[in-house]
Amino acid sequence: MAASYLLKVVTEFASAHTLRDYPGACSRMHGHNWKLELEVVASALDDVGMGIDFKQMKAAANEVGDRLDHRYLNELEPFTEINPTAENIAAYMYREIAAILNSDTVRVKAVTLWETDRACVRYSEENK
Repeated sequence: MAASYLLKVVTEFASAHTLRDYPGACSRMHGHNWKLELEVVASALDDVGMGIDFKQMKAAANEVGDRLDHRYLNELEPFTEINPTAENIAAYMYREIAAILNSDTVRVKAVTLWETDRACVRYSEENK
């Protein structure tokens, strides 16, 4: 059986958004203190014995999170075209972080984006 290591880091950012065509209060501008859980799978360890350094994972998550931090998401690509729902934000963050981190031995498995302490979405592309 092949080795597999699941690593996880948690980061945060804050931003505001408006849900276009939503039939409720979220159609008005409002903000969230988002929490992002990043899961990465490593299939091998380096010479130090790490699949990937947690610092590298946090740096990639923060790099993407910083693009959204303290911003009005509706004014940023791709959210000028697609609604900045938790689902769409999670998919965006997954793809952007994967572009930074994925390699022959490391791949982003999933991101979980918490909108509140009690509501989140987990996004992956495992079945594609």
